[in-house]
Amino acid sequence: MAATRPACGIARRCWRALGTTALLWAPASRIEDARVAAQREVAEIDRAANRFDPRSDLGRINAAGGRRVTISECALDALRLAIDAAELSGGAVDPTIGQTLHELGYDRDWDLLAHVPPDTPLRACASHGEAVRARGRWRSIELWEDPPAARIPPTVRLDLGATAKALAADLAAFAAADAAAGGVLVSLGGDIATSGPAPAGGWPIRVADDHRDAGTGPVQDIVIESGGLATSSLVPRRWYHDGRVVHHIVDPRTGAPVAPRWRTASVAAGDCAQANIAATAAIVLADDAPKWLAAHGLPARLVAADGAVHLLGDWPA
Repeated sequence: MAATRPACGIARRCWRALGTTALLWAPASRIEDARVAAQREVAEIDRAANRFDPRSDLGRINAAGGRRVTISECALDALRLAIDAAELSGGAVDPTIGQTLHELGYDRDWDLLAHVPPDTPLRACASHGEAVRARGRWRSIELWEDPPAARIPPTVRLDLGATAKALAADLAAFAAADAAAGGVLVSLGGDIATSGPAPAGGWPIRVADDHRDAGTGPVQDIVIESGGLATSSLVPRRWYHDGRVVHHIVDPRTGAPVAPRWRTASVAAGDCAQANIAATAAIVLADDAPKWLAAHGLPARLVAADGAVHLLGDWPA
């Protein structure tokens, strides 16, 4: 999912962050102020939630062997959101899948993995051998407020990939809008957040499997005025591990990559974090996703493994 060119008077800045492409649209007269503010927020999330950096808050929590770790306020907020995501989704979005991802070979930055071409047909991933997991492991995460601290069992490894990037988009959009004194859009790898008034005609968005619009599946152009939009997909983040094709969306109930009922789920919500939680949950929930999304009143676009498009709620046709 990617933002395309909006009305005149809006400028664009692009950079690499969080292992993906960061994109900012903001009033041209204050674009540099907006960029600095957005980059500051994204960098703070990276210091808090980067699983591959042993110096990050998350890296120190995972390496603590069950000991209590003092963390930043930003990391505390990110962990609270991850726990909320697990509760909201009934465990479909679970931050305790870090060990599973590590065993699947996702133990380093995305750019260092052996990527699968996006036009490779989707197939169920072979199990990596982990036994069916206990439910509700996110409840083992302990948090303290003063000072901010966290503790997890020594057998648990956290991954905040389903929530931290979207939280960064929301925080970056809010800060950029304040710095620019106008409306902005921030996209982090297709996780889209807006803040402030939209330009004339709204924010045009191209919805696809991949924010780079690789053209491997159905594409739709829509317009949003506010809130957040997120896409989760099995297509772009696949890699080879021990001769097998695997992907990054894990079913916490089995400890294995999700079977491809939906290749892509796009959801609109009040902010990017809530949209991304719902999009990831939809991929995991498979046949139960339409009912779950309807119960939460969330418009969505689900693309089946065979390319059939299903529009739910108020998602535009």
